[in-house]
Amino acid sequence: MNTLSYRTSHAKPEEVKRKWHLIDAEGQVVGRMCSQIAHILRGKNKVDFTPHVDNGDYVIVINAEKIRFTGKKMTQKIYSTYSGYPGGQKSATPKEVLAKTPTRVVEVAVRKMLPKNKLGDAMIKKLFAYAGPEHYHAAQKPEVLTIKS
Repeated sequence: MNTLSYRTSHAKPEEVKRKWHLIDAEGQVVGRMCSQIAHILRGKNKVDFTPHVDNGDYVIVINAEKIRFTGKKMTQKIYSTYSGYPGGQKSATPKEVLAKTPTRVVEVAVRKMLPKNKLGDAMIKKLFAYAGPEHYHAAQKPEVLTIKS
């Protein structure tokens, strides 16, 4: 019988060390980029990943207006919302959403890849998306992260 005991370590909320990552979205495919952002926000890139603890890092996305879709998704994909009232259903294509609020496409894509509970609500608050190349988080010294194509 083996006398060695291996113990699984779990991350505790007070022991989590968070880093800041900067991602340039210019020319990136939306789904591939957002899945990696969700991976970082969830904390799956860390050794001490724990499913029930928010141990993810902060992510800053710049140039969100210059993202791209593959195929005909820019005109054929539909974002729809429903308020619950009669006549309260609204729909828009990514082209319309990018023209009005460019950061919304990234925020919606990442949000749908996170858990649908209070933990997911806490994780999405660590995402900061900006339409242009400027951001307001230089004091946090974010490290530039290149997304794999």
